[in-house]
Amino acid sequence: MDKILIKNARVVNENSVIEADVLIEKDLIARIGPDISDDTARVVDIDGNYLLPGLIDDQVHFREPGLTHKGDIASESRAAVAGGITSYMEQPNTNPQTVTLEKLEEKFAMAAKASFANHSFLFGGTNDNLEEIKRLDKNACSGVKLFLGSSTGNMLVDDEEVIEKIFRNTEMVISAHCEDEGTIRANLERYKKEYGDDIPVKFHPLIRSAEACYLSSSKAVELAKKTGARLHVFHLSTGRETDLFRNDIPLKDKKITAEVCIHHLWFSDADYDNKGTLIKWNPAVKTAQDRAQLWEALLDDRLDVIATDHAPHLLEEKDQVYTKAPSGGPLVQHALPAMLEKYHEGVLSLEKIVEKMCHNPAILFDIEKRGYVREGYFADLAVVDLKDAWKVTKENIAYKCGWSPFEGTTFRSKISHTFVNGHLAYENGKFSPEPHGRRLTFVR
Repeated sequence: MDKILIKNARVVNENSVIEADVLIEKDLIARIGPDISDDTARVVDIDGNYLLPGLIDDQVHFREPGLTHKGDIASESRAAVAGGITSYMEQPNTNPQTVTLEKLEEKFAMAAKASFANHSFLFGGTNDNLEEIKRLDKNACSGVKLFLGSSTGNMLVDDEEVIEKIFRNTEMVISAHCEDEGTIRANLERYKKEYGDDIPVKFHPLIRSAEACYLSSSKAVELAKKTGARLHVFHLSTGRETDLFRNDIPLKDKKITAEVCIHHLWFSDADYDNKGTLIKWNPAVKTAQDRAQLWEALLDDRLDVIATDHAPHLLEEKDQVYTKAPSGGPLVQHALPAMLEKYHEGVLSLEKIVEKMCHNPAILFDIEKRGYVREGYFADLAVVDLKDAWKVTKENIAYKCGWSPFEGTTFRSKISHTFVNGHLAYENGKFSPEPHGRRLTFVR
């Protein structure tokens, strides 16, 4: 059916909540208003539940190509829509890596056939692909990714001359993983001398330390100021780093922005004893004080975006000694329920969730006609029931890897419906059999 009429919604959008109906025609939002009627439309009555713009996750690792035993575009995008995420930006550290224009377009071709959510890909910078970056059209993809600290995939960019040339030679957003590699290697060797490979995971935030994060992120920010580059620092994990960012100008005017991820807002180093390597991420989950300072910076708008850094690994891969257990974990299905818990706790409002997870990614990356509930925009929408509690179990986890760091957690809110380009992609635990995700477009 070409028309869907969502009735009795509480629409959360642009810092307000209004009671309205929403008429979808084909892939667009046609009308928003009270008491809409259309005899030719399929009616979806959401009975006073909340209607949000579809979430935009600016950092995921869906593992295709080359690492599809962990996850793939189809499996992880399905999990994303189950969590109300309708658009994502996938990272370049796959196998092969997305570091040539040819490999970038191959990824888009894969996603065109398989993705249940809208998609773009970040183009990976390396020590030797500056000429490829210069050839990259500014509207071809979501941006350039630089690993200024090594992580899964070994894409470390450590030549400072090359880094500065990249900063000077692209108009696109440069998204950076910031950890100082020299500091990390020195810390790791110190702990290996004492423990060998079986280092207690509680030392992870001391190996990938706050000092390593600040040293790298502060250098990146200074270089962006020097060159005028558009810098977005991924997954801040320390309180100290938050002072590098501004909240005295609108997001659209910022040249230097930052993101915080679900795990750094939820967990602390006190959780390593219970969760072990399941919460081993790069950058590391750090102290409760760091977590509190991240929340403070998020709420006062020094931090602009909430994302997931969704990065699945098999349990048997995670269940190894410290030096062999990979960093990362799956999060897209549970990111919005986790933040809605913080709404129930009075930490942040629904409007602020929508700002940080829908509006701001659209602004930051100049995404065309997404991230808002607006007439003429693509009908990417998520319906949230704030009173439908559920427990995360293996049976309801949608990730291909089959586990979640939230397993055993009871959330008070549930995503009941997700619309992608006007198509009902997810409804009460059931997925559309066909993918309807599209390539994201940009207006730069």
